[in-house]
Order: sequence, then structure tokens, then C-alpha cells
Amino acid sequence: MRSKKPEQGSERGGGKADRPARSAYDKALGLLARREHSRRELRQKLERGGFERDESSAALERLGDQGYQNDGRFAESLVRSRVGQGYGPARIRAELRSQGIPDGVVRQLLDVADVDWHRLAADQLRRRYGGPSPDPAERARRAQFLLRRGFAAATVRVLTHADAEDADDD
Repeated sequence: MRSKKPEQGSERGGGKADRPARSAYDKALGLLARREHSRRELRQKLERGGFERDESSAALERLGDQGYQNDGRFAESLVRSRVGQGYGPARIRAELRSQGIPDGVVRQLLDVADVDWHRLAADQLRRRYGGPSPDPAERARRAQFLLRRGFAAATVRVLTHADAEDADDD
């Protein structure tokens, strides 16, 4: 059962004390109604919310059986979202792993994502910095930006060196 925090007295009705305590299942279902969550993420939120481990596990099992929680669907959604935000494969891979998604599933999702990572990195570089720069320190800053966003070092090298060549042509 959920550990109950003492309620503050309210002189006006309709406060939290008037509502019945929510179950772990109800809490998790409410979270899933807003967006997809991984099983690991839901478990952490429920435990932080004061629910017992057994109740949380039972709720997560029930949600999975009913199809409301699915790590595969969560992972696909996260990949689409992060690609849309301009993140590279290394950053997406790390985030998926932190959510408890197995490496094989991560690899498969990134393989079928059908993303031109080079073009995505070039677009991010152009959006953030505009045109090419002949300054080596500036090119290094741009390379660090792309690396932090999760693009491969080889891709970053090609783009930042192409940046230098474009600046030399001017």
C-alpha cells in the first residue's frame, strides 16, 4: 500500500483530503495518458511517489498485459522525437539505454530509422551557426556542438573540415 503523507488541514472543502488515494495502477495509467514511458521510468516514478515495490510491479505487469505500456513502442517514439529534435545516434542510443532498452533493440531501431545522419548533422550545424568559418577555434566549437548532440566523430570531422574548405573558397 502507498505510504500516506499527513494532510494539511484545509478550512475550505474540496482539498486533497477529500479525494481517495490513487493506486499505483491509476498513477501509472495517468502518466501514460500524457506520453509514452519506459517500464523503468514508470517504476522509478511510482517508487518516488511512495508506492511499494510489489504494488508497482503488479501495476506495471497489468499495464503491459493490457498493452498500455510497451517498451518497444516507447523506444520507437523516443527515436522519432529525438531525430526530429536534431540529435544524433550516439545521444539517442545513450538515452534509450538509460531507459532500460536492450542493446539489440536499440541497434535495430537506429538501423530502421531511415535517417541520413550526415544531412541531419549538417542541418543542425547550419541552423546553429549559419555559414562556414575559417577560424580553427570556431570550427572546434562547432565540432564539440555536434559531438554533444550525438553525431559520430567521422561525420563531425567531414562537416567541420568541409566548413573550413568552404570558408577558404570565399
